Amino acid sequence: MLTLDGLTRYVNDIVDILIVSYIIYQLLLLLRGTRAVQLLKGIFVVVAVWMVSSFFHLSTLQWLMQNLFSVGVIVILIIFQPELRRALEQLGRGGFFGRSKFAEEQEVSRLVGELNKAVTHLSKRRIGALIVVERQTGLSDYIETGIELSAAVSSELLINIFLPNTPLHDGAVIIRKDRIMAAGCYLPLSENPFISKELGTRHRAGIGMSEVSDAIAVIVSEETGSVSLAIHGQLERGLSEEMLLSRLYQELRPPEKNSNFWSWKGE
Repeated sequence: MLTLDGLTRYVNDIVDILIVSYIIYQLLLLLRGTRAVQLLKGIFVVVAVWMVSSFFHLSTLQWLMQNLFSVGVIVILIIFQPELRRALEQLGRGGFFGRSKFAEEQEVSRLVGELNKAVTHLSKRRIGALIVVERQTGLSDYIETGIELSAAVSSELLINIFLPNTPLHDGAVIIRKDRIMAAGCYLPLSENPFISKELGTRHRAGIGMSEVSDAIAVIVSEETGSVSLAIHGQLERGLSEEMLLSRLYQELRPPEKNSNFWSWKGE
């Protein structure tokens, strides 16, 4: 028979596991889409080697792994310094356990406004552009192909990047949250045979990016100034300023949080 003391310990264990699981989940969100993910995989490999050496009693390899672990904490602190700093900053702002809906709405509204302003300016002057907005799928592999910027999103900066005859005007700009991560990035071209032949490399790259990820690609045609949006492998062409503003906000706005804990997501 389960006593009150045993029930209390059982509940405490459940709460303990849930808290630790949530902290690990938040840490994984911080690492997602960064180069730290690859480093984390390397750590798992080292741990696996240590387990193998212990199981087969490989004394020399085991000694090497033990000495490696002795300085491992310091190495991890050095390697993950940017991610740890970001986690502490979010914790200080109260953002580690989730941000308010108002703060998320403000961030999205500012991002959409700056994007729309830049794209409208480029479209009127028929300056080609390709802007990719990262969502859930990390785009670090593509960010590393360009020139790292890590700058706040602004319409002025986006316009200057795509001006003809400037070093960064070729390739794509990749945006993560409210930061321009890199410019001049190389994207995968779509191999869809049904894409119109009149579309060039810039449009194929935008469609290709939306096929391999959930990212949104905004394309400005250099020939016509027409604005297009690539989402999930589909291209929406000829968007006006108002249509682009509406579609960007519709796709990027934070999801509605269901107030009823027990209700199904699909209802």
